Amino acid sequence: MSLREKVLLGEVYNPNYDEEIIALREKTQDLCFLYNNIKPSNTKKRKEVLKSILGSCGDKFLIEQPFRCDYGENIEIGERFYANYGLTILDGNRVTFGDDVFIGPNCSFYTACHPIDFKRRNQGLEWALPISVGNNVWFGGNVVVLPGVKIGDNVVVGASSVVVSDIESNVLVVGNPARVVKKLNENGEIDE
Repeated sequence: MSLREKVLLGEVYNPNYDEEIIALREKTQDLCFLYNNIKPSNTKKRKEVLKSILGSCGDKFLIEQPFRCDYGENIEIGERFYANYGLTILDGNRVTFGDDVFIGPNCSFYTACHPIDFKRRNQGLEWALPISVGNNVWFGGNVVVLPGVKIGDNVVVGASSVVVSDIESNVLVVGNPARVVKKLNENGEIDE
């Protein structure tokens, strides 16, 4: 089993010495650099480069520049996906987004976990847990989503929230840590 396969299983690994992992990360960083330096008006070239970075994507999507990720191949986006400026996805493990997902500026999605024990952490050990986001989800600006989180459909995550645990469908969440403050009906409206 390759190190990349172990990573997707959530096993502990060291990303600092595996030549395959390093090469993939460097290739992706180069592609992100290229993407972030394409003229914004050149939408055809931007889309072409993004398709070469992402694991899979729909036909209708836009990620504003700058965009950063670790590997790219672990990122899947659905149709009508939009991310504003400053999206960061640390995709050691899979990060999947459904259809009609909107992401505000400076949002971050982190799959990487590090040991609390400094001796193990100083050895460069880590593991990665997947993140999944359903359909019709809106993230306000500066939201952070932590490893292993599953977010249901029809969810609104308020600006500057930190999502540390799973979120059920049809809710508005805010805060650090993010918590449910309102239920939403099937139309995405606040359920009074």
